[in-house]
Amino acid sequence: MKNSLSNILPFLLAADLIIPFLLAPTYKGYHHSTQVMSVLGNAKAPLHLIYNIWLVIFGVAILISTLQLYPTVVRASSVISILLISVIAIYAIGGCILSGIFSVGETKSLETLSAKIHGYGSVAGFSLLTLAPLFIGLYFFKISNGLLGTISFICFIFAIGFFALFVMADKPGYRGTVIALEGLWQRLSLLSMYLPIMALCIFWN
Repeated sequence: MKNSLSNILPFLLAADLIIPFLLAPTYKGYHHSTQVMSVLGNAKAPLHLIYNIWLVIFGVAILISTLQLYPTVVRASSVISILLISVIAIYAIGGCILSGIFSVGETKSLETLSAKIHGYGSVAGFSLLTLAPLFIGLYFFKISNGLLGTISFICFIFAIGFFALFVMADKPGYRGTVIALEGLWQRLSLLSMYLPIMALCIFWN
């Protein structure tokens, strides 16, 4: 199971950040720096079905990977393992699977049932995933890997900072400022969350 997890999940996490750049050229007017990735799944995007199917597949793959991950992490700490697996699983369900099934519109307005399910699922999953680097850092320190533990904690600080900017980005008071670069902050926060998970997949005991 180690080989399956360490060989596949890091590539899937990287693909989640790369795929929007591959699909965006077909969607006229889309801007990576100011628009979130899920906009590529709205009905007006030419390749929205591909992106939504990807989100569902990605979410299922994360869930399977967490099941493989749990037996190893629990040997170091049952509390850390439960917390870590929970936040990753909620992200997989809310931020990926539900987001892929219930697409959002071109804006963040929650006018339809689909948009509401997408919005609430994404918020829950995205918010909780910011804690993953913290729990992974604690795990690495538990197994005496201070270097990866420190890097994970640094990623946690960046994830919180970028996520705060992401939340602030659509506030009217920040319109026209660098803080309004919602798409950029989303991608950087996800990168900060994904890097420790990649490290865990590669270097777990």
